[in-house]
Amino acid sequence: MSPAAQASAVRELDVAIVGAGFAGLYLVYLLRQRGFKVRAYEAGGDVGGTWYWNRYPGCRVDIVSMEYSYEFSEELQQEWQWSEKYATQPELLRYAQHVAERFDLRRDIQFNTRISSATFNDASGRWLVATDSGEQVSAQFVILATGILSAPNLPPFDGLESFTGDFYHTGQWPHEPVDFSGQRVAVVGTGSSGSQSLPLIAAQAEQLTVFQRTANYVIPAYNETLQPEAVAAIKRDYPQRRQASKLFPFAFSFETTGKSVFEFTPEQREQIYEAAWARGGLMFMGVFSDLLLDPAANATAQAFFRRKLDSIVSNPLTAEMLTPDFALGCKRLVVGTDFYETFNRPNVELVSIKHTPIERITPDGLVVAGKEYKVDAIVFATGFDANSGPILRMDIRGRNGLALRDKWSGGASCYLGLMPAGFPNLFTITGPGSPSALSNVLKSIEQHVDYIADCLDSMRSNGQRLIEADEQAEQAWALHVDAIAAQTVFKSCNSWYLGSNIPGKPRVISAYIGWPEYAEELAQIAADDYRGFRFTAA
Repeated sequence: MSPAAQASAVRELDVAIVGAGFAGLYLVYLLRQRGFKVRAYEAGGDVGGTWYWNRYPGCRVDIVSMEYSYEFSEELQQEWQWSEKYATQPELLRYAQHVAERFDLRRDIQFNTRISSATFNDASGRWLVATDSGEQVSAQFVILATGILSAPNLPPFDGLESFTGDFYHTGQWPHEPVDFSGQRVAVVGTGSSGSQSLPLIAAQAEQLTVFQRTANYVIPAYNETLQPEAVAAIKRDYPQRRQASKLFPFAFSFETTGKSVFEFTPEQREQIYEAAWARGGLMFMGVFSDLLLDPAANATAQAFFRRKLDSIVSNPLTAEMLTPDFALGCKRLVVGTDFYETFNRPNVELVSIKHTPIERITPDGLVVAGKEYKVDAIVFATGFDANSGPILRMDIRGRNGLALRDKWSGGASCYLGLMPAGFPNLFTITGPGSPSALSNVLKSIEQHVDYIADCLDSMRSNGQRLIEADEQAEQAWALHVDAIAAQTVFKSCNSWYLGSNIPGKPRVISAYIGWPEYAEELAQIAADDYRGFRFTAA
């Protein structure tokens, strides 16, 4: 088909889905089961989303594999065998590929296709979606399954184009292996991707220089091979375990005292912290009920962390540089392996760029505080424009031509994290204002997909053509999300939860803090005839 003919031919769909990560895959599966004509559009060459693009050394999930997985199919749960406590990127990608093959999903997914725009037609009540190749799609509904962390952030470093070596971003890693043997390597950033990758890079490189703007709390993963007996025990009552985990804050199970820090003596508290450190993982921050609520309680966790760090890192100055200066949990806790130990290696140097940022990049390296650090390769572990970032890379226009980037110029907001007011029949999966990054995102994904599928079913049964969020309901929800966050440590520092890592981005909390209350609220809203939404009959 010629470009002109392709541009004039419009594909008709019930639902156009943007993205074929874990959210997009489940959307294709469930909506197809419900009788909707669907197609997903994926910028990558295969399924997997986050786990397709992020292939950097050491990349793995920070929620245990047997909970970070689908539960919509009991057969899938039983047949898939996870090999490790925390699955690696290759295993997670294989899992996504297996799901696509098992349920024959690829026939309704178009790869290597980026959505450039989506425009709502007020007269027809349909969306016109355009791809980067000029293809046009008409759909009654558009669902953005674009992911939370899928828009890599590479700051505009002066002189980057002059660098004569190789440079990489952890979120856009090459598909072929990268060998740093014998090289002088710079890693910029010590968030999750930097912390996971630098121990492995250090083991290869002749010299590794780590440039750190903000120190993070890095908790040991204590990853391990899953034993068949333990896996079998979980699978024997998988549905019951899944249901129980949904009742925990953040939608995954963890060990907790369920009590305040101050209900224990300092000696007891130390023992509890030690046991939590020995278990490792994200939910060190949940061992006491008030760590994320009370600054005084949180200070006890900070002090414990500092003692641990000092006991591991041999150079006191390096240990000081690696010590965070904000509340534990305010930024996402990093789950790593041998992170602090790596700074004891003779070939590793830590450079703080907190007060003296990278001035420029030269053909031979990086300049900080007037000093040039000569390197052969640079790894940018500089994170993502989270949550709203991937959505706003498309030109999305709702009623009366309203641009979503204009609506969100003061901060991204969706009613319930599901739909921005003024954009009928446009849904967001784990969008701004939903638990998203502050939950087991697989549970959040499945909940949103189930909710949307049920809503579309209801609309079809009731002869309804359009659904849109009420402006006042959206504003009330945004105020509620902010008010809940204000009661916690999450607004006490600058983090990507707030968009603070992106210059000029409005400082707005992107995630709702409150699971399982959120799930209960959505169920009640559906029972109240989808309170806060307006419907238009066909």
